Amino acid sequence: MDMQLQARMLHSVPWVIFSGMAVLCLLQGVPVRSGDAGFPKAMDNVTVRQGDSAILRCTVDNRVTRVAWLNRSTILYTGNDKWSIDPRVVLLANTKSQYSIEIQNVDIYDEGPYTCSVQTDNHPKTSRVHLIVQVPPRIVDISSSIAVNEGSNVSLICIANGRPEPVVNWRYLSPKARGFVSEDEYLEITGITREQSGIYECSASNDVSAPDVRRVKLTVNYPPYILDAQNIGAPLGHRGILQCEASAVPAADFFWYKEDKRLSDSWRGVKVENRETISRVTFLNVSEQDYGNYTCMAKNLLGHSNASIILFEESTAALTPLKGPGAVHDGNSGSTQCSFCAPLLILLLLLPFSLLLPPAQF
Repeated sequence: MDMQLQARMLHSVPWVIFSGMAVLCLLQGVPVRSGDAGFPKAMDNVTVRQGDSAILRCTVDNRVTRVAWLNRSTILYTGNDKWSIDPRVVLLANTKSQYSIEIQNVDIYDEGPYTCSVQTDNHPKTSRVHLIVQVPPRIVDISSSIAVNEGSNVSLICIANGRPEPVVNWRYLSPKARGFVSEDEYLEITGITREQSGIYECSASNDVSAPDVRRVKLTVNYPPYILDAQNIGAPLGHRGILQCEASAVPAADFFWYKEDKRLSDSWRGVKVENRETISRVTFLNVSEQDYGNYTCMAKNLLGHSNASIILFEESTAALTPLKGPGAVHDGNSGSTQCSFCAPLLILLLLLPFSLLLPPAQF
């Protein structure tokens, strides 16, 4: 504090004297500390959230001749006169019953003791109130989303601040996961598996406001393995499809071989289609040369996996729907005709009439 300003303050307010962090009131050289009997008390400790306004009230009566609010060794107000240069500090009430000030947009550095000092009948008294500033939780540092190889050790960190000090938890966002995986700022995973890949959520809470939540994506890389590859039969001249499905991170590239020759769209009558996890080879018009053993290879930076698939000849009869005895399917009309009805009718006409009668009974 400027020496000239302090001298002016002491001259204008001779009844207020400072000694270190303790505020004393002096009358004729006799110090009186806060809490003396008969003095109307200031309010209890005031707790506010960072950014809100704090109101400090001091109850007075008609015996009070002078009043002042102080923060540690700094005078904020004396009566209606403002001493603080902080525009956030304003006078709310200076009446016969109350002397109140407001601190707007409270911040952490505003926390601490505030003193209401009054003079009554030439007897100065003081009373103190403590301002407590609560700060909502805020995550200030968190691990970035990362990709690691399966089997690696992983460390995730989530640092948060706030007042009171926030509680930090890590949670794995998976239908199979239950509860927290770590009740700490640090999350350690030893020998991570592909099943542990996904989203991990850090939450910091201290009941001042809603928790601060951040998420980290953890990708686990692993080599390909074949999920599905089955032998397929196709008749000559028909369409035949070979399919190979593989799981891998990063996604696998697919390659098809017959013996030592690689298949591609440049082959006549062959179409190769690759998607993220599935590869298909389509033979538009199967020939004798197309039958045989094929190899599907799924490959990424971490390795590869092979599967053998056979395209074999399938009889066209297997493709024809089964019919009942003696039934002939007309492919044009879709009608069904009886092939033995006419011969049976002729045979019945040629038989002697007597053979058709039932034997006589005696």
